[in-house]
Amino acid sequence: MKLSIQDSDKEQLLNQLGVANLKFQQTYPGDKPDRQPVHTVYGGANLFKSDTCVRMGDIALNNLRTYAPNFVELANVLQLKGYEHLPKSGKDIAELTAKLDTLTPEERKKEVAWLAYSVYNKILAKLKAEPVEDFRIDFEDGFGNRPDAEEDATAVQAANEVAIGMQNGTLSPFIGIRIKPFTEDLKQRCVRTLDIFLTTLLEKTGGKLPENFVVMLPKVTIPEQMTTMVRLFEILEKANNLPPNTLRMETMVEATQIIMDEEGRNPLMRIIRAGEGRCIAAHFGTYDYTASAGITARYQTMAHPVCDFAHHMTKVALGGTGIFLSDGATNVMPIGPHRGDNLTFEQQKENRESVHNAWRQGFHHTTHSLINGLYQGWDLNPAQLPMRYAATYAFFLSSYEDAVFRLKSFVERAAISTLTGDIFDDAATGQGLLNFFLKALNCGAITEEEITATGLTKEEINTRSFFRILESRRKHKG
Repeated sequence: MKLSIQDSDKEQLLNQLGVANLKFQQTYPGDKPDRQPVHTVYGGANLFKSDTCVRMGDIALNNLRTYAPNFVELANVLQLKGYEHLPKSGKDIAELTAKLDTLTPEERKKEVAWLAYSVYNKILAKLKAEPVEDFRIDFEDGFGNRPDAEEDATAVQAANEVAIGMQNGTLSPFIGIRIKPFTEDLKQRCVRTLDIFLTTLLEKTGGKLPENFVVMLPKVTIPEQMTTMVRLFEILEKANNLPPNTLRMETMVEATQIIMDEEGRNPLMRIIRAGEGRCIAAHFGTYDYTASAGITARYQTMAHPVCDFAHHMTKVALGGTGIFLSDGATNVMPIGPHRGDNLTFEQQKENRESVHNAWRQGFHHTTHSLINGLYQGWDLNPAQLPMRYAATYAFFLSSYEDAVFRLKSFVERAAISTLTGDIFDDAATGQGLLNFFLKALNCGAITEEEITATGLTKEEINTRSFFRILESRRKHKG
């Protein structure tokens, strides 16, 4: 067989290509299999206590039981699949609930009420066991500009409460603080709060940070703000005997300038790079961003088209980098206008309608985010938690069968390649399919057992890596 390309020329060119390919893979390693919280709850630093997340769960549970005492009520409010076929009377609802309680999970899936029943009961379980996945102690918008002495004292108090929460096991699985931005007016205050909080906390805990601790830097517009944070982290780590690269940060997409700079370029990748590997997430600030785009307050919602534009620009800029992306918050709170124990029938009705309307808005906003590939968002009030989980569970459960088919087909293709000795080089795609199930598993939407329908074993699922799964199967084949 005659060839025109000499081996030496081919090797030289392919070696050069290999360098470029490896550089690309380092820049775009793909989505991380690590757990990403489905939300971040922002709460004013002055209000934070060691058991804040536990108390938020109690409030959320009471809110759900008050305004949706059974799964049929919730299904009707949100118009979950099959809601129109559910019973109306209390007696019939109780009988249906009792029947569903006795069925196996597989038997239950054959019932028209399966989705509504499952979503409701998963929300109840979540609010009892882990109501808040991520909490951000807020020294920015949720705290405001206060006298220096007051913010100093609050930073000390918040750090002490975190230390107590660490000891008592009452913190959320992910936690952090949001400091003020690195603007000229606020940069001194921002650094001082960060220093006081971390120094106090580490002194109280003997040099230990909570699991998954992160510092949120808001209103970032230029890479130099990220670089400054990195240098401050290095000083704090050295002064407090922390291992290098212990401290992590997040940034916020809150201004049009972070989507497009003065030269018409998207600067997000440069801003992330300026974090020198310490930045793990980018969160969208709905109301600051819409304001920066000139949207008046009345129309500043997550549903505004300028938000979708920013989301897509962010995903295009950071897709495949492993940076977690989060949407913003719904600012309509599901809280009735009337308070007290002796409300009239009309007042109770107004409360119910107000809460249900807010539920629908929050549910649709979260669903819209999930459809657009944003698996995390903000919550601002415990009464919003039931709808965060309602939308999340409905999304994952409704997509489960299609996702099983896709991943199972993909696993089978990989198995064929392994048997025939072919190279199967779509691990990144496989990881993306696997991540759907990992996200659903992490938030309580599905069980580990349900993932095995894809053809993966529990041991393979626990690796959280499609590449490792392929590698292991090739070794066993060999």
